[in-house]
Amino acid sequence: MTGIEHLGLFIVAGLLLNLTPGPDVLYIVANGLRRGWRAGVVAALGITAGCFVHITAAAIGLSALVAASSTAFALLKWLGAAYLLYVGATLLLAKRGAGSQPDAPGLIAKTEDPVKAKGAKSLKDVFVQGFWTNALNPKVALFFLAFLPQFIAPGAPHKTQAFVLLGLLFNFNGLWVDIGWALSAAWLARRVAAVQRGMHWLQRTAGVMFIGFGVRLALSDNPVH
Repeated sequence: MTGIEHLGLFIVAGLLLNLTPGPDVLYIVANGLRRGWRAGVVAALGITAGCFVHITAAAIGLSALVAASSTAFALLKWLGAAYLLYVGATLLLAKRGAGSQPDAPGLIAKTEDPVKAKGAKSLKDVFVQGFWTNALNPKVALFFLAFLPQFIAPGAPHKTQAFVLLGLLFNFNGLWVDIGWALSAAWLARRVAAVQRGMHWLQRTAGVMFIGFGVRLALSDNPVH
């Protein structure tokens, strides 16, 4: 009735794609490792919110414009690359220990709240940064434009409706995968002493990887042309 085909295959493919590491997963894991499960989950929510931008844009045709216009793609590409470079530089330049204390569920901290400590990001900042990390990535827009139509019947009477439904389903399933990444990272940081001792260097490594993602995005071409 909705014009959607092979729904089971779509769900499986979407879950596998969400399990693939990239800038979004790296951002979630970095926050989960450094600040605990709350920051990791908030990062996942920010990434998911950014994904809604691409679903909406693709549904109303803006993603098609980006795909067809070299100028539009280049503008969004440079904005996205600049933001990834900014995130990477922020991680590299952060002071040792800033915002790196994991959350302790069920315990009331006797020391200063790390969220309010100097140099630490609030959970709101974590959410907003996650939102822009995803929303400014043009390859996410092109992914939705290329992937979702494969599961819409050619003769579907309401293709836009089917597109939106698939996008929402993909985003919903992806949220739980992202939360899984966040909880796994927080669990690892709390129980593996080597991870706790090396948190500073993990932060630096994440910064270098974000810069690498930014450079790769800046050097990429519009895959449609």
